[in-house]
Amino acid sequence: MTTSLVLASASPFRRALLENAGLTFSARAAQIDERVLEQPLEEAGASPVDVALTLAEAKARDVSRHFDGAIVIGSDQTMSLGTRVYHKPKDMAEAAEHLLSLSGRMHSLNSAIVLVRDGEVLWRHVSTAHMTVRLLDRGFVERHLKRVGEKALSSVGAYQLEGEGIQLFEKIEGDYFTILGLPMLPLLEKLRELGSIDA
Repeated sequence: MTTSLVLASASPFRRALLENAGLTFSARAAQIDERVLEQPLEEAGASPVDVALTLAEAKARDVSRHFDGAIVIGSDQTMSLGTRVYHKPKDMAEAAEHLLSLSGRMHSLNSAIVLVRDGEVLWRHVSTAHMTVRLLDRGFVERHLKRVGEKALSSVGAYQLEGEGIQLFEKIEGDYFTILGLPMLPLLEKLRELGSIDA
């Protein structure tokens, strides 16, 4: 007998990944303030991986309160370059600053998943992708942002790899699902192991 699944996210991208994989699930956004949780972690010197895991767990625990017996999938992604952790740009000027700071350098996308049932953590996982941005000049960045518009503000790196953002890159090392924010292969393997989906 399979257990009901709940995705602790309002993200249409994460929802589509689970739907495309043929999973039956509910979705509910967690009611947490990510910035409030992140700030003390960053001040304490927590790694970007630890921040992603902590936020994924907080989301799963919050939603788990509303679904007795269900396995809740919490996920979060952090983007880091050295010790700098990036957040979604507030405006187009900050989006341009993000992209120029990534120019010619490799950054990391850390995608965490935490499974929770009845408030108990069943499993934690992080996958990391390494993304190398080609050398960019300010003129190109401004023209690029003008073309993609407000979409640049919806992701932490100010790019969408599935769209024109692919033009920014020289090299990508990592799993496509990790880049999108939900490492599907380890997740599906764990759900099969837990008897939550057909094995």
